Amino acid sequence: MGKKKAAKKQAGSSDSVSVRRSSSDLPRSYPEVLESVKARIRTAQIKALLSVNRELMSLYWDIGKTIVRRQEIEGWGRSVVERLSADLQKEFSDIRGFSPQNLWYMRSLFLAWTSEAANLQQAVGEIDGENLPQAVGEIPWGHNLKLLSKLKDPVKRLWYARQTVEHGWSRAVLVYQIESDAFARQARAITNFKRTLPDPQSDLAQQLTKDPYNFGFLPLGSSASERQLENSLINHLKQFLLELGKGFAFVGQQYHLEVDGNDYYLDLLFYHLNLGCYVVIELKVEEFKPEFAGKMSFYLTAVDELLPNRTGQPAIGLILCKDRSKTIVEYTLRDANKPMGVATYATVPPKYRGELPTKKQLAGLLKRSSEK
Repeated sequence: MGKKKAAKKQAGSSDSVSVRRSSSDLPRSYPEVLESVKARIRTAQIKALLSVNRELMSLYWDIGKTIVRRQEIEGWGRSVVERLSADLQKEFSDIRGFSPQNLWYMRSLFLAWTSEAANLQQAVGEIDGENLPQAVGEIPWGHNLKLLSKLKDPVKRLWYARQTVEHGWSRAVLVYQIESDAFARQARAITNFKRTLPDPQSDLAQQLTKDPYNFGFLPLGSSASERQLENSLINHLKQFLLELGKGFAFVGQQYHLEVDGNDYYLDLLFYHLNLGCYVVIELKVEEFKPEFAGKMSFYLTAVDELLPNRTGQPAIGLILCKDRSKTIVEYTLRDANKPMGVATYATVPPKYRGELPTKKQLAGLLKRSSEK
């Protein structure tokens, strides 16, 4: 027995040596092929999950449609829906999701995408009142429930559904985007991209902007300095990248450039993976001034000349200010030949902004206070 075990062990050792030797003799292309196969498997896994989710959403849509139609034809009430729930749970005890509450949610899903469908069809395209919109079918049930509970406007709901599919938002991120009113802030920065960038680069660059940027996650007061604002954004880089949007890769803070023996430092430097270009962000804790654009133009030229970029796409600049005059920004950017935009930022969460007094109201309060 001892000899047999030794022989087996020796054979196993010989096999492992053989495997190691064969690995060293693999074709040079093997690692690349292996990665390609792995990527294909991952893609297949994702497609399988999406396919399952689409089938589930289609099922929920059909159940919701059935309840609505039976209510219209036969006057189904709560007791009938509760009986339907009980029978389905009894028949499909291994499947969750058929509670009475969930059946009512399915009804809400159907109604949410069929109400006023005729008026929305031209504006949205995907809503026809008969079929579940494609983007809605590709996001999980929990995401759909958040869309239904937080948004009444189907156009906004569909926009957030499409963004969820495109950016892979989790449920928590979707809620954050809704509560920060991402729909209203999209592509709102004042830019010269249309004139300084070719199509479709200009449209893509414009879409990545917002106004205002929501920095409500920062523990800063209104009197913070530029360096404090900058450091705080870096300390909360995850939330900052989420607010910037998909595709931004952080390169550096106070990024050093040397031009003709002089040192210059960019507040924040990013690389945008989809646009294939550097993005320079300058932070200002004051109202926009025309000279900010001149400095940004210099930085963009330096980045294009000094930093490697295989795509050849020009760097773009984004100046984030506490406030700005639309007219002054437009005048400033009208003849600027470097692609840049100007937007504002807010450090107070959007849901609390309406509770704060306006500048005019504050002035009135101060005046009345001084008269007493």
